[in-house]
Amino acid sequence: MTTYGTIPTSSSGGTNLEFLTRARDRIQTGLGTRRPWKEMFNLASINFPQSVSDAFSRIKTNIGYFRMNYAIVVLIILFLSLLWNPTSLIVFTVLMAAWLFLYFLRDEPLTICHSVIDDRVVLGVLSVVTIVLLLLTNATMNILLSILGGLVLVVIHAVLRKTDDLFLDEDGLEAGGYLVASSP
Repeated sequence: MTTYGTIPTSSSGGTNLEFLTRARDRIQTGLGTRRPWKEMFNLASINFPQSVSDAFSRIKTNIGYFRMNYAIVVLIILFLSLLWNPTSLIVFTVLMAAWLFLYFLRDEPLTICHSVIDDRVVLGVLSVVTIVLLLLTNATMNILLSILGGLVLVVIHAVLRKTDDLFLDEDGLEAGGYLVASSP
C-alpha cells in the first residue's frame, strides 16, 4: 500500500529510527532558541544598573532573551553537583529520559487504557515523581543548593548584562509570561 503525499504523524508502524530522528530534530529546534554564548558573555555589555527599577527591567529582558542559555547553565550546575552522588545522578538521568519521552517529545496525546491523559496531569505526575524520587536519594540539600546557586548566577548575570545592545523583535519578546517591549 502506498501513501504518496502524506506525512505520518504517529509512530504506529514506524521504526525506532524515525522516532529518534524526530526527537533529535525537536531537541535541535529547542536548542535553536539558544542565543550565542559570545553574545551572552560580552564583557563590554557588563556594568552596574543605574537604579533598582533598571535592575528589574534588565532581569526581565535578559531572562526573556537568554532563557534557554540560563536553563542550560542551571541544568549543567545541577548535573555537576550530582556527580558526587551517583545514585541521584542515575535517578536524574532516568527521570530526564521519562520527561523527554512522556512530555517533551510526544506528537500525540498520551493514552492509557484507551483514555486520553491531559498534558497538565502528565506534567503534575512527572513533577511529583521527580521530586519524590530525588528526595529519596538523600541528595536533597545538594540538589536545592545547586539549583539555588544556578538561579543566583542567572540573576547576577541578568542584573549586570546591559540590554540596550540586544536585538528584540519588533513586536517584543515573549518569555515565559513576560512580554518585553523593545525600546524606541
